[in-house]
Amino acid sequence: MLAPKRTDVDMNSEEFKQEEEKTKKFVDKVVKQFGWCLNPNKEVYDAIVMGLTRNKLMYGKRYCPCFIPMGDKEDRICPCKPAIEFEVSEGCCHCGIFCNPNKCEEISKELNENG
Repeated sequence: MLAPKRTDVDMNSEEFKQEEEKTKKFVDKVVKQFGWCLNPNKEVYDAIVMGLTRNKLMYGKRYCPCFIPMGDKEDRICPCKPAIEFEVSEGCCHCGIFCNPNKCEEISKELNENG
């Protein structure tokens, strides 16, 4: 397993908040690059951005927060290979932050119906 570079990540610190803004810009860039959309469910978006930011500070890379970084070629650095190759085209990536436009529309409808 990949050992964290640090374990003292304070999610309320100025450092975390600054890195979180960089992560938000990063996910926006990924969306534009691949023609995807961001999950309209704010809870999913916030949780994944927080996890990506934490992993960036702990491990030095934005590892997918849904998997434990192991330090080998199978690591899921965002956007991960499965997301690019097939997950998003089928709906959403494993984490749920990146979706195809049809899935985003479907999620938006569900959110509106369920208030």
